[in-house]
Amino acid sequence: MSNRSGLRLFVLRVLVVSVLLTLLGRLWYLQVYAGDRYAKAAQDNRIREIVEPATRGMIYDSSGRAIVENRTVMVVSVNRSILRRERDRGKVVLGRLGGIIGVKAVDIARLITPCGSRYPDGGQAKAPECWNGSPYQPVPVRTYSTTVPGQTLPALRILEHKEDFPGVTAELEPVRFYPDGSMAAHLLGYLGPIRDDERKDPKYAGLTTAKVGRGGVEEVYDDALRGHDGVQRLLVDKDGNVTGELNSTGPQAGDALVLSLDENIQKLAESALQKGILTARTRFDKNRGITYKALTGAVVVMEAQTGRIAAMASYPSYDPSIFTRPKLSAATYKALTDPTKGAPLYSNATQGTFAPGSTFKLVSTAAAVSAGNSLYGYYPCPRALKVGNRLFRNFEGETFGTIDFRTTLIKSCDTVYYGLAYNEWRRDGGTKNSGHAREVFPTMARAFGFGASTGVDLPSDAAGQVTSRATRLADYKAHKADYCAGAKNPKFSAYRRAIDKENCTDGMTYRAGDAVLLAIGQGDITASPLQLATAYAALANGGKVFAPRLAKALLSADGTKVTPIPSVLRRKLPVAPQTLAYIRNALTGVTQPGGTAQLSYAGFPPGFVAGKTGTADVHEKQPTSWFASFAPAAAPRYVVVAMVTQGGTGGTTAAPITREIYDGIFGLEGHKALLPGGALPTGLPVVLGDGSVAPPGTKTGRPTPTVVPPSPRSSPSPASALPAFDRPRRNGETS
Repeated sequence: MSNRSGLRLFVLRVLVVSVLLTLLGRLWYLQVYAGDRYAKAAQDNRIREIVEPATRGMIYDSSGRAIVENRTVMVVSVNRSILRRERDRGKVVLGRLGGIIGVKAVDIARLITPCGSRYPDGGQAKAPECWNGSPYQPVPVRTYSTTVPGQTLPALRILEHKEDFPGVTAELEPVRFYPDGSMAAHLLGYLGPIRDDERKDPKYAGLTTAKVGRGGVEEVYDDALRGHDGVQRLLVDKDGNVTGELNSTGPQAGDALVLSLDENIQKLAESALQKGILTARTRFDKNRGITYKALTGAVVVMEAQTGRIAAMASYPSYDPSIFTRPKLSAATYKALTDPTKGAPLYSNATQGTFAPGSTFKLVSTAAAVSAGNSLYGYYPCPRALKVGNRLFRNFEGETFGTIDFRTTLIKSCDTVYYGLAYNEWRRDGGTKNSGHAREVFPTMARAFGFGASTGVDLPSDAAGQVTSRATRLADYKAHKADYCAGAKNPKFSAYRRAIDKENCTDGMTYRAGDAVLLAIGQGDITASPLQLATAYAALANGGKVFAPRLAKALLSADGTKVTPIPSVLRRKLPVAPQTLAYIRNALTGVTQPGGTAQLSYAGFPPGFVAGKTGTADVHEKQPTSWFASFAPAAAPRYVVVAMVTQGGTGGTTAAPITREIYDGIFGLEGHKALLPGGALPTGLPVVLGDGSVAPPGTKTGRPTPTVVPPSPRSSPSPASALPAFDRPRRNGETS
């Protein structure tokens, strides 16, 4: 054999050995190293999972009345991924479907198109006329009630002719039902599908088709309400035919949620607020020569000793049942978020922030005393006070001579607080920012809870604004470019350009005018009605600042477990008890003869309600009307705060709203009290043997439920403010 032949044979042997080694290596990888993974993949290929949705927990008020229920409806859905496999990409099927359900084919096509992609006609898919869930799950396009005779006939036609509707299903599904319509809509929330950008969120792990809570307690306590879906794992052959069952797990119903809210007080608060707003719109103010617009408003009713919410209303509101429909039209969505129509989707009680006006004098009185001014001293109340080169006047130019703090609060004298705040501003160094200023007024405001979220168990919790030297400097650094650009923007009003010009060149300076305006709740101080209620609850209960709580407990579906949701004490006020007692006593005079709310409370039991009016001026708008109060004044149980934007004075618009609520709670003017003894139930509703919920104290004949400590699953999620007007407000401008 020649050398050349031997070389060829050697190369051939090497190639054969290499191929064999490669095959053996690949075989080892498939059989040993990755064997378990491929075995699982093969098994999964012959296993199909059928998800049985868990029953979502219902929501009850403190007396066990259902305020959010579950109802069964017939839902027609379209699976876009299956539909697109048709030769014409489903055009014929959609046309056929549209003729039956009464919806145009083009509208169905737009509705099932994932948001962010392209409509069939080429346009960009935008909410709400698109699908914001997974592109692989069926999209609901029409819902039919099962309680209305004949309404499900279109769905039955689809079921009878399945071969004509590939990718289309008609199934019975549970949906949320709101028996009281729009009542407490901002507190309860609604349900919506999981978005693609939420798929990686651990709290939605394993969910594919479920709807989750959006807004209100539906969102905050979604995990506990949702329960756990059941899964049936079926064995199938290569043709997809079922050959057996591998295993199954039954669904676990979600917990029922009990709120501190009382249904009757909630209805009363909403009715009183709407009545007050409509009355304000028809009343002519002779002194100012105007009729008020009274566009929006809010009411908060809170237990003074615990921070629990008994009622909270926002006007205008919306009906959450609109979100149970497959399609929310663009016009409907625009109306829900349009500021010119009051933005009904947003809560004025928790998201809206407004200049609090003279209701803030609670804070200013405490701050002035903590700064060393005598609680029992007397202070001048002239018609006006000159600060620098600017004259700051009393409301309507009134003067009351030299008066004590009690009279100052009852008459709501602004110039007393102007003088006190101006003295403190000068003592802190005036316009200089040394970093060592006491700033007793802004500091006391933050102690009462202003300038920070309240910690309420709702997803919207505005922080508001409290301006000081430090915040003014930080704001200037963050927004200087915006201010300078705004000063030259021809689209802005002359007033706004002037403000922006001033902020562009001198926005870091904390002026005397800023300090004195803050002392009367004007200028760079804004708060939500819930923040103000929290502050007045701290006054009423002796100095405890609570995080407001709406949820009271979770009840397991079988009634064997109870998870209490306790009140949360955030801090205690740095205010002496005698100062708080003095202010509480002084505020009883506001609702009596000589006080700013005397007319609204004429005929009411003297001294029963203590409160403070507020009339906050807003640039180029009518004043915001406030009344913050608590009762019974001698032993406070409830705090009631009412606010109406562009509603006029606090004594004429907001105060009457609170009077109607107190009358309903306690039955003070010949009416039957909505709360027996004027108190909310202290116990919890109970679950009966048939799964229904009964009022507190009902005998069940069953063992006492086990009390389960709160867990991350049952605790409220961190609050995050929903969209609002982002630009910092000046001189009382609010959203």
